[in-house]
Amino acid sequence: MIDSKESLRRYLAADLAGHQLTRWRPHHRLTYRPLYFQRLLRKSEYWYNVRTDPIGRMVFAWYALRTKLLGERLGFTVPRNVFGPGLSIAHAGTLVVNPEARVGARCRIHQGVSLASGAPGSYPVIGDDVFIGPNAVIVGVTVGDRVEVRPGAVVIKDVPADVHVAGVPAKIIHDFREHTAASPESVANVAKP
Repeated sequence: MIDSKESLRRYLAADLAGHQLTRWRPHHRLTYRPLYFQRLLRKSEYWYNVRTDPIGRMVFAWYALRTKLLGERLGFTVPRNVFGPGLSIAHAGTLVVNPEARVGARCRIHQGVSLASGAPGSYPVIGDDVFIGPNAVIVGVTVGDRVEVRPGAVVIKDVPADVHVAGVPAKIIHDFREHTAASPESVANVAKP
């Protein structure tokens, strides 16, 4: 959560890095519209979280309005304080996020994605370094770190870390956890002189 000017700078720098950029330039308002939306969203989060005085509330209202209007043009319904640093919204297009969802750092998210609530009181919780492909739907479950949700997947069950999921309903199609454990042959070969 953005709770100081320093954390705002850190979030903005991480979001730039998520788009493979090192510095914000004025022409990015036109050439990187999703990034410009993210920039407005982060500033809106800062003024909402940190400044509660009357001037702060007015500046927050200004950023909130600009974020809402640009979001409507791009097809984004993204509330404040959901995404961690390093967010990368790949394209304009429908993106719907529940206000109670929580997404970790360095998430890459594509168009047509919905992060929705499931059963009453269950909201998506997504880990760090997650890729969410176009038209994927995540409904009220937990998704671990370093997961790739393939295009069109409908995730209705919790997903462990270090896997790829696809399908309707989503199933694990590639498990990287298998490759992290040392096989008996590789241990035997290392042990030999």
